[in-house]
Amino acid sequence: MTKIYFVRHGKTEWNLEGRYQGSHGDSPLLPVSYRDITRLSKFLLAKKVQFQAIYTSPLLRAQTTAVFISEHLNQAIPIIICPDLREFNLGLMEGKTFKEVESKYPNEVDAFRHRPDQFDAAKIEAESFSQLILRMRKVIVKIAQQYPAASDNILIVSHGAALTALMQSLIGTPLADLRKDGGLANTSLTVLATTDQGQTFRKVLWNETSYLGKKLGATDSV
Repeated sequence: MTKIYFVRHGKTEWNLEGRYQGSHGDSPLLPVSYRDITRLSKFLLAKKVQFQAIYTSPLLRAQTTAVFISEHLNQAIPIIICPDLREFNLGLMEGKTFKEVESKYPNEVDAFRHRPDQFDAAKIEAESFSQLILRMRKVIVKIAQQYPAASDNILIVSHGAALTALMQSLIGTPLADLRKDGGLANTSLTVLATTDQGQTFRKVLWNETSYLGKKLGATDSV
């Protein structure tokens, strides 16, 4: 049984400001995020998880999170940068605050957050849910095929909106319901498992954040 550990990157300056980052925007991790990543690493160490590899989005916020986790796990784990694990291309929404975008593109924001099957990506020059899922899913299936052993554990570091869509699709959630469980918190951990090399997945752990030891606010999830 292959287990894949999905981590959303640490909280960034734009997360705190309530800005859409997407695949073309990036901002540094907040100082407190390094403490959060350390706590996640200690949680994994306590579980005695041995990882075969870490795959990360190429965006700096994800890469930084991946490297910091690796340094604290005390394991010689290869870190592989995978372009297809990047965040949504959010087009005209990127770099703008949530309030700005909601004012300018209310229908698109509402669909993006609540009705993925009705999201018209072309109107904001963005990527569709189907496009994102297609590019990310092929990466995960390939990983599951490459690491089929019962003891294989792989760590993925990526982004909130992208991971939510990807992981819900992997466990068979219809497009219209991808947001049924809400978003993912920064430095959260979700674990999925497959016994058939990525043909099907089951949920083991979802959006775990107890190790952070703090109450999450509105800017912590997306």
